[in-house]
Formats: sequence, C-alpha cells, structure tokens
Amino acid sequence: MDKNSKIYIAGHRGLVGSAIWNNLLERGYTNLVGRSHKELDLLDSLAVKQFFDEECPDAVVLAAAHVGGIMANLQYRADFIYQNLQIQQNVIGESFRHGVKKLLFLGSTCIYPREALQPMKEDSLLTSPLEYTNEPYAIAKIAGLKMCESFNLQYKTNYIAVMPTNLYGPNDNFHLENSHVLPAMIRKIHLAKCLNENNWEAVCKDINLRPVEGVNGNSPKGDILAKLMKFGITPESVILWGTGTPMREFLWSEEMADASVHILLKVDFKDTYSEGGKEVRNCHINVGTGKEVSIREVAELIMKEIQFKGEIGWDRSKPDGTLRKLTDPSKLHSLGWHHKIEIDRGIHCLYEWYLKGICINHQTV
Repeated sequence: MDKNSKIYIAGHRGLVGSAIWNNLLERGYTNLVGRSHKELDLLDSLAVKQFFDEECPDAVVLAAAHVGGIMANLQYRADFIYQNLQIQQNVIGESFRHGVKKLLFLGSTCIYPREALQPMKEDSLLTSPLEYTNEPYAIAKIAGLKMCESFNLQYKTNYIAVMPTNLYGPNDNFHLENSHVLPAMIRKIHLAKCLNENNWEAVCKDINLRPVEGVNGNSPKGDILAKLMKFGITPESVILWGTGTPMREFLWSEEMADASVHILLKVDFKDTYSEGGKEVRNCHINVGTGKEVSIREVAELIMKEIQFKGEIGWDRSKPDGTLRKLTDPSKLHSLGWHHKIEIDRGIHCLYEWYLKGICINHQTV
C-alpha cells in the first residue's frame, strides 16, 4: 500500500484501534477513515453497506468488537457471540464485496483451548474444549479468523488475522465491573489509596470521570463508600477475584498497534503458512511477548507503583478463568517483529496516563 491508500479502522477510538490510527499517522499514512458507534452501528448491515459504498476503502482494520472481563462474559453470553459475529459478518462481507485489497482482523488468544500446551502455538486451535467463561466470545473470534482464511483460499483475497494476548494501555477500559484485569486492578488500588490517605477530593474526581452504577462524585459520601465496598475497595484493602495464581501474558497496546501495522504493510497471506501441505489452516498470527506473570505478581507491581499501604485480599469464590494462557510468538518473530516494553514499565506508563486523564477532565469541568 502507498501512503495515499484509504484505510478504514473499525474501532478507531478503542484501546487498539486508536493506537493503530496513531501508528499509521506517524508512518505517514494520513488517508484514514473512522466512525464512532453513534456515526456507524456495525451491527446494522445496511448502514455498513452504505458506508462502504460511500468510502470504498483500500484497506480495512477490524479492531471493533464487543469485549469485557470475566463477569461480563459470564452474564452476557448471548451478546458476546451475537454482536461479534454480526460485526465480523458485516465488515468482512462488505470488504469482500467492495474489493478491499488488504484486511487485518483482530481476535484474541482466548480462541485457544483451556488445556492447550504452553506456550500456545497457532496449531493449538480447535484441539480441545475452550475455557467456559469466555466460550461465546472465543467462538465468535474463531469464526472471524476462519472467515478470513476461507475467503483467502477460495477467492484469493489478502485477509490476515492476528491474535493478541492480554492488552493494556492508553484509552483502556477502567470500568470496575466490565473491564479486563489489569486496568481494573489499577483503578481499584488507586481508589483504595485515596481512601487510605483520606483524599476525598481525589475519590470524587475519579468517580465523576467514571461513575459507578449511577453513583458519581456528587453523590452522598455514604453511597460512594458503599458502592466502592461492593467492588472490594476499602481504605485498608482491595479484594480481587480468584486466587491470584493464574498466569497471564500482557502486551502494551501501542506495541500491539506497531505489530499490527507491521503485518498490515509488510505481511501477506502467503507468508502465514508453509507451502506444500495438503491442508492450509491456522494461518493466524499470535501477537505477544512470550513472557508470563501471575495475577498476584501484577497486583503487587501495581501496589508498588501506586504506593498503596493497605493489603490485597482474594475472593476464592470467584472464578480464576484459564490458569495459563501464554503465546508462542515465534511466527511473528519470523515475520520481523519483537516486543520491547516489559510489564513493570507498562504499568508505570498506564498509571501515569490514568492520573493525567483524571486531572485533565477535572480541569475542564
């Protein structure tokens, strides 16, 4: 693609989509197209068709998805499979009908079996049962990568699927109930520190920026404290889900963006599998660090960064999720990309971003 190519980024305001947008701009690709959810509902097939009719993009990055943490995946199983399948069907389908030259589909490493051999190679796909808590979301993402693979094999398109590990970074979701584990821990421990230091102004700033179940910084103090306690946040401690023993791999979202753009610009479908075999499958690409850390260790790193003097407790009645989920990124390495940002540096950068966001939004109120 040349630098005048029109690139549509679905989900351009999200964690990864916004980072991909910025990465492309930094590389000189300025003909970018994005639509917010209010401007374009990707669940609406007619609206998506009209958008493609009008814009006719040369390339598409499908970073839009319905995502959430363990609780959300358990409670809203139908939403996770239906909405993601519908988004993928609409965007990939219209990309094909409009002759899009290159498409990058973003999935998740939750596609791999619960008991997959570690680290997980791309060939681990569909070898045994999935983790129950996020099975509907995983099935939707498997369908998306197989759709890309199948279009390539039948119609000679150039659609590539990448499967990122657990991501965190700027524009992350810090919702106390529906966010992923790392941003949720940062916010919980930050709020507990504010309570521990009797910094009520900081608590109100945080809750005003991200209200919790209808409670904001102007709500009565008792209501705020009760709501925070519901989520395990007190001046003395933070209660987190599970046992803290599961191992997780974390990748800085801006590095995921850099890997994605590298693949978009320099990797073709033919580069994702070995020629000569009877079957072509598992052409997706793992994007990760190949390094893992326990949830308990992440919590301790966050406590150290935030300087919270209380304690971390664990609610063992809550699910842990998959016990290990480590990727083998050797295919990605062979295609010319390696990560650079380690977890301790990433936590420091994300907490700085979080605090900056609170200050900026407080000043503009």
